[in-house]
Amino acid sequence: AMAAPRRPSGGGLRRAPQDGRLEEINKEFLCDPKFSNEKDLEEKLAMFKEKYMEFDLNNQGEIDLMSVKRMMEKLGAPKTHLELKKMISEVTGGVSDTISYQDFVNVMLGKRSAVLKLVMMFEGKANESNPKPSGPPPERDIASLP
Repeated sequence: AMAAPRRPSGGGLRRAPQDGRLEEINKEFLCDPKFSNEKDLEEKLAMFKEKYMEFDLNNQGEIDLMSVKRMMEKLGAPKTHLELKKMISEVTGGVSDTISYQDFVNVMLGKRSAVLKLVMMFEGKANESNPKPSGPPPERDIASLP
């Protein structure tokens, strides 16, 4: 049998059903009194949803070990199989070897600092880090030379 062509990422129609499903879950989080005092909850959830869908997910719409592995490599922080398993069980509380969207959001909004959360924060920072100033480096004046 021919292998199915890989879906190009990007594009508006990508994983529309999943988008809808995550949207529903976001609504539940928005109504959850536990998070009622979370600042900018709606914006955060929208961002989490994008992030979650960015992972190369298995067809169950969950993040599996290979997905986390790929993401860590993409971030330039490759992890061993064991470390990845530990990250996942940290997020799921050890009950599952895949990360559901609920798990993901709970970690991102939760007080525990899980590795995954640090990674996401780190990736966010990396993306908005200062643009390099263009042009030649500033002239060093003679006085500052050794």
